[in-house]
Amino acid sequence: MSELGPVVWPPAPLRTERLVLREPEARDRAAYIDLFASSEVRTYLGGPRPRAELESAVPEVPGRRPGVLAVDHDGAMIGIVTLDRRDAQRPGHIRPDAGEAELSYMFLPEAWGRGYAHEACAAALGWFAAAFPGEPVVLCTQMANDRSVRVAEKLGFTEIERFEEFGAQQWFGAWHPVPRSG
Repeated sequence: MSELGPVVWPPAPLRTERLVLREPEARDRAAYIDLFASSEVRTYLGGPRPRAELESAVPEVPGRRPGVLAVDHDGAMIGIVTLDRRDAQRPGHIRPDAGEAELSYMFLPEAWGRGYAHEACAAALGWFAAAFPGEPVVLCTQMANDRSVRVAEKLGFTEIERFEEFGAQQWFGAWHPVPRSG
């Protein structure tokens, strides 16, 4: 996230009613591997990666880079939220110079259906809006991933366009922070 601008990373842990968004730690490695090896989680993300490949490739502290937040519930990682710059070569942009901040997330199947994705992403968007006042955020997900589209809409993302990418119809939306009143 060094490309996002002059912010201190990682931010102090972001706390919600039920979750803590924090820098990834060594204790998250097994859950991180589970995320990327899960056929359920990776259904709309290019499919699961082989567990053996992940076991040898994932570092001791997985995901430790600017833009990645581990989502912790009761002391265990249940997912990740990332904020990165959208690659200018990919379709889907709202600025002529591209490079918008892009929100993405993955949660373990046992965490699905409890509102954790919405809660965690809302906290990440709140942090982003404070760090980058007025800057929009984009989100892209497959149209077939209706759960993800619903989360995006509930977070306040507005559909901008649909396009074909990775052999599937994509939903592309933007979120604009609400200006703070004095």
